[in-house]
Amino acid sequence: MDVFDFTPFQYPADDNTSLWRTTHFDYHAIDQDVLKLDILGHDDPTVLRMLQDLSGIDVTTLPPSDEKVLSLLRSPEALGVTSDDIMCPTGTLGLPELGTRFVIQMLVETKPETFGELVKISGLSHGTDVWAGNASELIKQNVVPFKDVIGCRDDIMVNLINWGVAPKTAFKIMEFVRKGRASKDPSTWKEYEEILREHKIPEWYISSCKKIKYMFPKAHACAYVLSALRVAWFKVYKPLYYYAAYFSVRTTDFDIETMIKGHDAIRAKLEELQAKGFDRTNKEEGVMGSLEIALEASCRGIRFANLDLTKSSSRNFVVEEETNTLIPPFRTIDGLGDNVASTIVEEREKQPFLSIEDVQSRGKVSKTLVDKMLSMGVLNDLPESNQLSLF
Repeated sequence: MDVFDFTPFQYPADDNTSLWRTTHFDYHAIDQDVLKLDILGHDDPTVLRMLQDLSGIDVTTLPPSDEKVLSLLRSPEALGVTSDDIMCPTGTLGLPELGTRFVIQMLVETKPETFGELVKISGLSHGTDVWAGNASELIKQNVVPFKDVIGCRDDIMVNLINWGVAPKTAFKIMEFVRKGRASKDPSTWKEYEEILREHKIPEWYISSCKKIKYMFPKAHACAYVLSALRVAWFKVYKPLYYYAAYFSVRTTDFDIETMIKGHDAIRAKLEELQAKGFDRTNKEEGVMGSLEIALEASCRGIRFANLDLTKSSSRNFVVEEETNTLIPPFRTIDGLGDNVASTIVEEREKQPFLSIEDVQSRGKVSKTLVDKMLSMGVLNDLPESNQLSLF
């Protein structure tokens, strides 16, 4: 049976041509009889799939402990650039889980060298009140080294068992702490504190547990780190593919005109945006993030070509290996949405565009966007109208 055989549904806004359908039918009336699958989109596997398709390399065969890849956690030297070149102390810009300014600062402070230490960083960065004001302070004050601080929820149970706490009790305390209940239920926490002190567990450890509001599971941290290191392998060894996948999947805000102009223009625009500080808009924040990666790519000798009416994709960057160049897709033009970008490519496949007028009518491109494309030189080779092209 099809779900529509037994579920009343409506079309959004009564548009029966829509691909989407909605229902007000109560799910719980059938939840014992129907298996429901939540299939969610996620950037990380999408990037890995694109990298695999571009390179022909099975990403599951990549080593998670490659020395050059792990060195990116401490320095960008394996990329052939310096920290000054890319305005970043590590080589992790653009890497999932490792590329935000918050995590980059954690990497600078902790200097991880192993997969295990990276898993701990992932746990710390996803937890609440686990790093800032907690583990971070313990490390800065030399109370304990980085390897001993609590990173993931599983650490608590394993540590307590190693200190002699009964496994069942260790599990209960871990669950209590990882949900942030130590600060919400002081009477129960006091009982647990007595158990911990009976087993001579350090006071810093007890205090750290009490501050925690939420802790990340180690299995999730391992999965995230493994994915990040696979992407990082491409960043080191197959940079053109890496940047193509990054800009195609992870970026929605572009200053494509600046990117096309190359390294000096990209750096100047970045410095201009950085100088704005808290006055930057959300759009400018997004553009700044993409320009940081573009600067790194340009420092590594990768060039961004102008858009090409015959070669550009609707949404993905096209790789030209012989010239170490990326050709931007149509969606990178400010104001040109995915639908118009797809229409341009669909119409181009049917037959070549004969004129600017042809692009506007068949591609459903507005006059404003046509003017923008003209100013960028995308339509330079086309006459004004079909009539002129016939002559």
